[in-house]
Amino acid sequence: MRDRVRRALTGYAPRTLPLAGRRESAVMLLLYPHDGEDCLVFQVRTQHVAHHRGEISLPGGGRDPEDHSLAETALRETHEEIGIPAELVEVLGQLDDTDTRASNYRITPFVGALRVDADVAASAYAPREVHQLLYVPVAHLLSPASRTWKVVEADGAPVATAAFQHDEHLIWGATARIITSFVELMERAR
Repeated sequence: MRDRVRRALTGYAPRTLPLAGRRESAVMLLLYPHDGEDCLVFQVRTQHVAHHRGEISLPGGGRDPEDHSLAETALRETHEEIGIPAELVEVLGQLDDTDTRASNYRITPFVGALRVDADVAASAYAPREVHQLLYVPVAHLLSPASRTWKVVEADGAPVATAAFQHDEHLIWGATARIITSFVELMERAR
């Protein structure tokens, strides 16, 4: 799977959004071996965070002033939230920017893979932010059976938004938009 992801990202020019008053942030789609499959690591957010309580997200967060790049932000946040040190992640590429409506972030997603020689386990390393980790097989996300819809309110009206179902967990919002971008890129690289 790692080679397929690498091929999909080779030469890809991600679409960037202007900052336009939003806060900069970055997330990591981390390829991680779990139960014999290549998975992406998601986190269920706690009820103690300011935004997106109880929702499913990717490791990541706001850019700190000392971060030299958004890739560094994604790697730092991955270490802080799930305990994977930056030096154990091979950054494979970048996906299209997206934004959050409620919390006003511009998100730059990066795709990385746990180095094959790494001997470290992901864990809910930031208990104030991360309730639990989910390991979702990439093959599941690529399957049309994982796709569903969630109805949310936008500007006072119900709107259906694309989502992904994994067991009892629903991945929606900005995270689902990022995963959709990843899935479409992977489908083009078959």
